[in-house]
Amino acid sequence: MPIDATLAYDDSNIFARILRGEIPAKRVYEDDFALAFHDISPQAPIHVLVIPKGAYVSWDDFSARAPDAEIAGFVRAVGHVAREHGLVAPGYRLLANVGGDAGQEVPHLHVHLFGGRPLGPMLAR
Repeated sequence: MPIDATLAYDDSNIFARILRGEIPAKRVYEDDFALAFHDISPQAPIHVLVIPKGAYVSWDDFSARAPDAEIAGFVRAVGHVAREHGLVAPGYRLLANVGGDAGQEVPHLHVHLFGGRPLGPMLAR
């Protein structure tokens, strides 16, 4: 069910529970600012989710409230995961759904990193 990205952060969401170690995830990267793990329903040969460790609902929330070091650390983590998976040269897609109209289902900022095959156009034409 899509969520309202203007809602207050809900610390019972699945990504908050993964961060606390309450739910297992196939982790591929972690540092002080971010955690990356394989999506449980991959939509491409490589489908990794990258989430900030802070309690942010959306890009808007993150860009308004996160300290500069946390923003830089999260962006660097996304790039690190792409490089470590060998996606830079062939290419990859980043996707962040924000709010109900975009289909955001988990009220914790996350970026989908897709790759491993040609992905086609971004939106249906």
